[in-house]
Order: sequence, then C-alpha cells, then structure tokens
Amino acid sequence: MATGETGFDDVVFDLISVQYHALKAGHDYGQYVRDAENAGKQEVADFFREVMEQDQQRAHRCHALLRELGGVDVTSPQ
Repeated sequence: MATGETGFDDVVFDLISVQYHALKAGHDYGQYVRDAENAGKQEVADFFREVMEQDQQRAHRCHALLRELGGVDVTSPQ
C-alpha cells in the first residue's frame, strides 16, 4: 500500500478526507436551509435538505469502508 506525505495509506486518507468534507458540508447546509426558509424559498430549502441527506449517506458509507479496511470503530456515527 502506498503512503502519501501523511504517512497514512492513500486510500485511508482519501476516505477520511471525503468523510470530513461530507460532514462539514452537512453542517453548513443546516444554515442554508434556515436561510432559504427565512427567505420564504421552500423549494430551495428542500433542495438543501436533499443535498444534506446525500452528504450524510456519503459520510456513513466512508465510515463503513474505513471499518472494512481494518480501522478501529471507536466513533460510530449516531
């Protein structure tokens, strides 16, 4: 397994990166939903909720793949 500059397996690093960005974006989208609702734009709010759900699914999938690669599961998503 190749390792990058971090010393971690590139695939593990890549999965962690995707998971982090999905979780971070999901957090940000909560504000976007509130902004759209406050502006009376329900269709836009619904779109942000949909995107948030997709990122949540993406983060869960990354977590499962990391577990399959042999990572210790000490931070299971709720």
